[in-house]
Amino acid sequence: MKISALLAMLAFVVSFWCVPVQAGAFFGAGASFPKPVYLAWGKAYKAQSEDVLIYTAVGSGKGLSEILAAKTDFGASDMPFSAEELAKNGLIQFPAVIGGVVPTFNIKGVADGQLKLDGVTLAAIFLGKIKNWNDPALVALNPGLALPNDPIVLVHRVDKSGATFNLTNYLSKVSTEWRSAQGEGFTITWKSGEEVAGSEAMAQKIASTNGALGYLDYTDLHKRHLDAVKMKNQDGQFVSANVNSFAAAASSAKWSVANGFFEILTNEPGKDSWPITSASFILVERTPTVAENVEATLRYFDWAYRKGDAIAVELGYVPVPDSVADLVRSAWKTQFKSRTGKALWN
Repeated sequence: MKISALLAMLAFVVSFWCVPVQAGAFFGAGASFPKPVYLAWGKAYKAQSEDVLIYTAVGSGKGLSEILAAKTDFGASDMPFSAEELAKNGLIQFPAVIGGVVPTFNIKGVADGQLKLDGVTLAAIFLGKIKNWNDPALVALNPGLALPNDPIVLVHRVDKSGATFNLTNYLSKVSTEWRSAQGEGFTITWKSGEEVAGSEAMAQKIASTNGALGYLDYTDLHKRHLDAVKMKNQDGQFVSANVNSFAAAASSAKWSVANGFFEILTNEPGKDSWPITSASFILVERTPTVAENVEATLRYFDWAYRKGDAIAVELGYVPVPDSVADLVRSAWKTQFKSRTGKALWN
């Protein structure tokens, strides 16, 4: 190729990639759990605004690393940062939506909601101590249910996942053996089971494998019509995962500006509470690199707080209570500043 032709081609490539993705766009990256509602809110919001959300579900861990590196306008994580971590990294955090993580199974002849588990037994399964579906511990929890003499095929996430964090946080609260052997986190070193990367791969593996047991965010399970476990909660009641049981668990939350809205909703009290309820959080730079994009981010979530409840409920989420949204907006007024000292929310 002649040098002149090569230079012309290079100029075209450079000009193509330098074109802005979309005028008025602001960017988010992180948790897969809230992706459906963020995109649905974004579509409705776009019809009323010049701001355009572009959200990429790359997992909570990646969302954290992206916002820490200032590579996105906001990060989304299903694990909250402590107030100390927020201060250290120059971030503001607030809750966006509430849902839940659900143990999900595929057993021939056993229907959705028929299988009952408690936290200690679920921990023993994921520790590899209970290996077959007709183990005496499972039979005792499920009298009258015909459980097969089949091996349990465990499936877990290998990527940095908010669903993994909330599941392992719950197991650490209810099982001392789990807490000492495994602990909690976006990722852990699992004692047994098969690895998958991402919620989509998890759902596909469970759906295609007889005897499988894994875990999904409620929205992924609901979308794919997979079978969910009934879990025994702190009050000793077996409950199903749904918007009402998530709301029951969240009703005990004590949201506070002082601790950066740090709140973990697993193993909350209440006879109707789902024990692995979780909130998804937004992380934004306190003094952002691109102030205009953070202002667009705040306008979007303000709209979602005011007008997004019906969309959230339809998709299987619990909206943040109005009182909490008011606390969040009040915090925005004093916490967000441009690099010239201008308040970014009034």
